[in-house]
Amino acid sequence: MRRDPSDVIRVGDLDYVWYSKGKVAHGYDATIWFATSNDGHQWIEQGEALKRGPKGSWDEQSVFTPNILIAEGKYWLFYTAVPKPFSNEGDNITKTAIGIAVSSSPDGPWEKLENNPILSPSEDPKEFDSLRVDDASLIVREGEIWLYYKGRQWNNTPAHTKMGLAIAKTPEGPYQKYHGNPVIQGGHEVLVWPSDGGVVAMITHVGPEGIRDTLQYAEDGIHFQKMDDLTGRVPKGPGIFRSDSFVETNDAFEPQWGIHIWRKDGFL
Repeated sequence: MRRDPSDVIRVGDLDYVWYSKGKVAHGYDATIWFATSNDGHQWIEQGEALKRGPKGSWDEQSVFTPNILIAEGKYWLFYTAVPKPFSNEGDNITKTAIGIAVSSSPDGPWEKLENNPILSPSEDPKEFDSLRVDDASLIVREGEIWLYYKGRQWNNTPAHTKMGLAIAKTPEGPYQKYHGNPVIQGGHEVLVWPSDGGVVAMITHVGPEGIRDTLQYAEDGIHFQKMDDLTGRVPKGPGIFRSDSFVETNDAFEPQWGIHIWRKDGFL
């Protein structure tokens, strides 16, 4: 099983992508692997990038749903994780959290931050992200790191995930959740990019009418409104080629290509 591709970055003549790899479709037994390509079509799997944590750690059971950020001359690998004992059903369902590993090279080795997890579920069960904090998507805005993520409320189903925002002054944090979360009332996978001074979000598969399967735009990166409908074959779990390399400029950035899950659930 290979799923949950990150955004794609280019370093030298190679494109890089990271993804979850495990034995079951839901990804809760995964580690993070990476592949490279010189044309964006044919990919060569390079090996495991990030292992599970040691016994008793917050990421002992699974590390999955990676994404990448280039900042401060380093590579920052964001990932979701769950501890042991693990359950995905009933009253003992295991909460997820987001952590970071850093490297001076996209090939690794990766060092997990000591302050992991950098983003955890809200303690109040009434909050939209009291069960799931997952699927980081990053931009650099106003000199800060804006981390958009998927949240899910305790005792709610995957059909009710929404999108939140947390902001930090540096890649390692601390990350402060936006007080008005959620910023979008839908979305199962999180994909954002800077555009025309604002932020575009691709919302797929989950959400009310007018939000589900749309592009949403927010000039301030917070108050999103529908920009356009997604038609045809809507990407599933997509990551885009970040030709901007996360450098904040006034130049327009529009995605040209990317990678998403295809064939059948759980596989690239």
